[in-house]
Amino acid sequence: MILVCGEALYDLFLDSETNAQLKFDGRPGGSPYNVAFGLSRLGQASSFFTGLSTDFLGELLMQVLKRENVHTGFIKRFDNRSTLSVVGVDAQGLPAYAFYGDSAADRAVQEADLPDLGPEVSAIHLSSFSTVVEPIGSALAALVKRHSGAKVISFDPNIRLNVEPDLKVWHRKIEELVPFTHLLKISSEDFELIYGKEDPEARAKTWLAQGVRLVILTRGSDGVTAWTKAHRADVPAEKIKLVDTVGAGDTFQAAIFTALSEAGKLSPNGIETLEKTALEHYLSFASRAAAITCSRRGADLPFRRELPDTF
Repeated sequence: MILVCGEALYDLFLDSETNAQLKFDGRPGGSPYNVAFGLSRLGQASSFFTGLSTDFLGELLMQVLKRENVHTGFIKRFDNRSTLSVVGVDAQGLPAYAFYGDSAADRAVQEADLPDLGPEVSAIHLSSFSTVVEPIGSALAALVKRHSGAKVISFDPNIRLNVEPDLKVWHRKIEELVPFTHLLKISSEDFELIYGKEDPEARAKTWLAQGVRLVILTRGSDGVTAWTKAHRADVPAEKIKLVDTVGAGDTFQAAIFTALSEAGKLSPNGIETLEKTALEHYLSFASRAAAITCSRRGADLPFRRELPDTF
């Protein structure tokens, strides 16, 4: 079982405006939330850990997880409200964002709320703003430090400046978690935000020296590059008719987990000793999965039957 940790929220997209009356399209979201049900759709046993509100939005988020066959036994319920992300347009017609998450349920988790994990959990994944807001940020850091010796730890910074605008906070969190991380995935956009014009390969080698077994840099339409201590692998992007990129990174994350799991490589040693051809195959699989999501509206992640690969 793969345990995914982090935020769960509702995205409210402005659908129309008439005489100051607004209509919104509301969709469940949050990067970790997407990864959790994306894993399940790809045939992996997945579990989700977060704080969910007892309000009606929290109930809806719980219902979706159950419908997607995600294990919910580790979730903590709080009376705090659910997080909302509101997406509209400004006076110039450009995207405008309003985020309502202070004191919300998904950031209320404390270290005392952390689950007791048995051998049934083989990997822990965390990402995005839940790693930098408190108290959940400190709680999740404690969780990975507690289990990094026995379980695969995966981390994707997935930076959200509308939640935490201080890049120094994100940089400190990356530096804190890297020594306990086995699989580090980061987008080229996030890399440039934190490291500017630094050579990604040089930074990857630094991370590998600190204990990371696999570094993956997703580069959008330019494909994906990955490094282990022994190999570098480059895979081109899939050619698709793009609808939107919502959930693409989350799909890639779920798919790389799936490939490693099905190949019997979901362990620190299994990841570290990947052969180059196998790594390229796994990256291609994950890229194709992400391309499927990009070919349809919203975070509609693919099912395993849509991807014919075997490992």
